[in-house]
Amino acid sequence: MSVKIRLQRHGSKGRPFFHIVVADSRARRDGKFIEKLGTYNPITNPATIDLNVDSAVKWLNNGAQPTDTARAILSYKGALYKKHLQGGVAKGAFDEAEAEKRFAAWVEAKDAKVQGKVEGLATAKSDAKKAALDAETKVNEARVAAAAQAEADAKAAEEAANAPAEETAEGEAAAESTEENTEA
Repeated sequence: MSVKIRLQRHGSKGRPFFHIVVADSRARRDGKFIEKLGTYNPITNPATIDLNVDSAVKWLNNGAQPTDTARAILSYKGALYKKHLQGGVAKGAFDEAEAEKRFAAWVEAKDAKVQGKVEGLATAKSDAKKAALDAETKVNEARVAAAAQAEADAKAAEEAANAPAEETAEGEAAAESTEENTEA
């Protein structure tokens, strides 16, 4: 029986979610499996991976073959590195404590790198939000200035329209007073 470490698809259409499982290679993709090792959610940024590394290493040592995507996930979470370190312990290159120390240092560096990416994404998101707010503020200021200019133009036009009417009214009043003076 050939055993594979592979992904089982779950989730709805367009929203994939995967279980990382150990299964017989003849079983259907989403069918029967031997053991569930973890989950993988590619929708989040960065992708969320929950993996039982020790169980994955146990299956790798027993001869389970990961698929290409599963191999990338195992490498990302350090299962392949831990298997490599166990090979060094078996050959006598270093002891178990040194292997655990190296693996812990690797995991810490990897977590720092992932955290840096998360912070970078958060910073980029806040910068984009600030830029959008600034652009919206400029558009609003331009709209207010245009409205004020239109209002000033309308007021000037109204004053211009009222000014000749007042002059004609004053002219008629002056003409009437002149006529009254001439009659008297």
